[in-house]
Amino acid sequence: MDLNDEVIIPAPYWVSYPDIVSLCGGKPIIVDTQIENDFKITPNELEKKITKNTKWFIINSPGNPTGTVYNEQDLKELSEVLIKFPDVNILSDDIYEHIIYNSEKFYNIINVNPSLKKRTFIVNGVSKVFSMTGWRIGYGAGDNNIVKSIAKIQSQSTTNPCSISQMAAKHALEKDKKFLNEWIEKFKKRKIFLLDFFESINGLKPFVPKGAFYLYVSCKGFIGKKDKNNLVISNDLDFAEYLLNNAKVAVVPGIAFGKSPYFRISYATSFDELKEACERIESALRKFDF
Repeated sequence: MDLNDEVIIPAPYWVSYPDIVSLCGGKPIIVDTQIENDFKITPNELEKKITKNTKWFIINSPGNPTGTVYNEQDLKELSEVLIKFPDVNILSDDIYEHIIYNSEKFYNIINVNPSLKKRTFIVNGVSKVFSMTGWRIGYGAGDNNIVKSIAKIQSQSTTNPCSISQMAAKHALEKDKKFLNEWIEKFKKRKIFLLDFFESINGLKPFVPKGAFYLYVSCKGFIGKKDKNNLVISNDLDFAEYLLNNAKVAVVPGIAFGKSPYFRISYATSFDELKEACERIESALRKFDF
């Protein structure tokens, strides 16, 4: 990437994407997606943002923070746009590829259009699906020159991931993944519990995720509202702070992901903890009149 090269990033996005682009001297081009389109960038929106300076397009499916999943047809339509612009590379973040619900199937852009293989770089890791967050193993696949450049930078910033972590990751990737069925069923139960809870609260509207383990909830109904102590909720940051101070529950405000007024809650925890969190949230929000 050269100075002022542009990188197209659909919002909501994982918080690090724009800063990574800026750190490399590039310019993040944020595309505001809509809940009506399941928070997916459309082919028309993508094409409108491509300029002579566009170097990369980042796509994350299943996505963080929304859990949205681009299906085969979605990716085919996006690939048809990208074929028109041979100088645009694609970064496919597939970290949640195995955490997917119901009849949805995982695809990335290469699966649906192999002709884009030479200009697509895939990033993944073992943190999510194998719960190996602390082992610090990620990996990428793509053009050999990019891989060599990554290795050059990596070798100057750290020595290498420890050999134990590497062997553990190799074992996790190569062995049978039957445990996933049980995990996903647990995630589904937690997801349904949270959806039912947030749908029951006036002023909140959850987005139904098709993958990952997050719920992205609109708090639009609370914006501009006062609690019984006349504390005003002006934005989703205020709402997140209100839950932290009054319910002792930590959520991430949507502004961190480039899309307000929302907040993200993770259900990669026990059912009992989620139940307690919901009880605390419900109690705290009783201080508002609807």
